[in-house]
Amino acid sequence: MKKPDLEILLCSPRGFCAGVVRAIDAVERALVIYGPPVYVRHEIVHNKYVVDNLKAKGAVFVKELDEVPDGDAPVIFSAHGVPKQIPLDAKAKNLLAFDATCPLVTKVHREAEVHFKRGRHVLLVGHARHPEVVGTMGQLPEGAITLVETREDVEALSFNDGRTLAFVTQTTLSVDDTKDIVQALMDKFPAIVAPHKEDICYATTNRQGAVKAVAPQVDAMIVIGSPNSSNSQRLREVAEREGCKLVELLLRADDIDWDKYGNISRLGLTAGASAPEVLVEEIIDAFAERYQISVQTVSTADESMFFPLPRELRETDS
Repeated sequence: MKKPDLEILLCSPRGFCAGVVRAIDAVERALVIYGPPVYVRHEIVHNKYVVDNLKAKGAVFVKELDEVPDGDAPVIFSAHGVPKQIPLDAKAKNLLAFDATCPLVTKVHREAEVHFKRGRHVLLVGHARHPEVVGTMGQLPEGAITLVETREDVEALSFNDGRTLAFVTQTTLSVDDTKDIVQALMDKFPAIVAPHKEDICYATTNRQGAVKAVAPQVDAMIVIGSPNSSNSQRLREVAEREGCKLVELLLRADDIDWDKYGNISRLGLTAGASAPEVLVEEIIDAFAERYQISVQTVSTADESMFFPLPRELRETDS
């Protein structure tokens, strides 16, 4: 029986960004240098496949540092960043700590600190309880930073004490949603100080741009990523907003509900910034078993960003 034809439009850029590559490499390098176990506070990146792979190599993932034995065990902080207190706690326990925070998240931390030192109250546009937001809010004393999630939050804000305001944003937000909230902030507080350069990272922006180009052209769209990955969830939302009727966020090929894809002739495919390319190939292979596929890459941006490993983990000449 002849397989039905299916054209797959593959978004580019997709998948790993420079910050994710750096974080995963940091864990793998620490495992080579120190041997297992290497402790990692929180998921190094939000992807189960990646986390399980690192566990198999000897990484031990913990929620808090009190789960790490005292002494010189290597411990790595995740790409999402940590509150300022965490490195101090690691030092108090004599742990060998390495910071794998994405440099673009660190940039937001520094911006928030500069605003605070200049006497500004900081508004953070982001999602409550996301590790990146927890880390950014933890850079400043309690009460120095206010989280804003929606336009309604902006409308509810009231600052009558004459403080200058500034805002920063989570790096993995929806470009369009954030633009809307930022506009509301600037309308309500015309003197608010904006970032010199947009905080939403290049990878988030580029992956959303590729989805915007592909989603209107396809019958269905699959975003490969974990449910707790902010940037992956935003890709799903972007595809839905662009009018694609069937959009699913899936961890891997085993999660495909084939009944939903029976009559499609064009499929869009992308991956969040923490999803490895092997899972993209796995999905393509799964469709190739049921369809006569052709694959076309739709490229909307070139990426060449590279972040070096934390200095202590870089290769040294012997």
